[in-house]
Amino acid sequence: MSDQIWLSSLQKHRVIPVIRASKMLICQKMAMAVAEGGMRLIEITWNSDGARELITYLRAELPHCLIGTGTIFDVKQLEEAIVCGAQFIFSPHTDTEIIKAAVSKNIPIIPGALTPTEIVTAWNYGASCVKVFPIQCVGGVNYIKSLQGPLSHIPLIPTGGINTQNAQDFLDAGAIAVGLGGELFPHHLVCQENWPMITQLARTLVTKVNPIQDPRLL
Repeated sequence: MSDQIWLSSLQKHRVIPVIRASKMLICQKMAMAVAEGGMRLIEITWNSDGARELITYLRAELPHCLIGTGTIFDVKQLEEAIVCGAQFIFSPHTDTEIIKAAVSKNIPIIPGALTPTEIVTAWNYGASCVKVFPIQCVGGVNYIKSLQGPLSHIPLIPTGGINTQNAQDFLDAGAIAVGLGGELFPHHLVCQENWPMITQLARTLVTKVNPIQDPRLL
């Protein structure tokens, strides 16, 4: 998938649910719940139970979604994820070897970075966009705003402290999209397996960030 298609998908959908769980079936149900709520970009963290099998499964079951993975730490994991069908790759850090390997395989790569130097380094090596993580530890929305002056040409995806209440604030501040995990999957709802409520949380957020579209029709 080209970076152009990836960036177009980000601009359209704006939110990436980050799914991590110790049981594959729970991960699967989490993914299906947010997809039902209209989310079309889904990240399965590589350190989740059965991540390989789940990515392959979701590619088949949710052809209208883009299924990617995150928490990738080295080139070997990157290559394994691509074999499983991952359509985009997140890493928590900036590793130039991972970036170069992903670019060579024409798969969107979104490395994690925090400082302007790290962000620019990731971009210059070929990152499709850059994950700014952990955003709430360094000023939240104001930090994204501050980066827009010198770095507005680099598409940023803040994560780490994004929730259903402040997601739109980050988008208004200049982020191309946001990623959120536990805030979209409250522990008590997951323990209760209350998937309809999680679907509703997803639908509500999709409507907030893209009010002109009905998430049930996406």
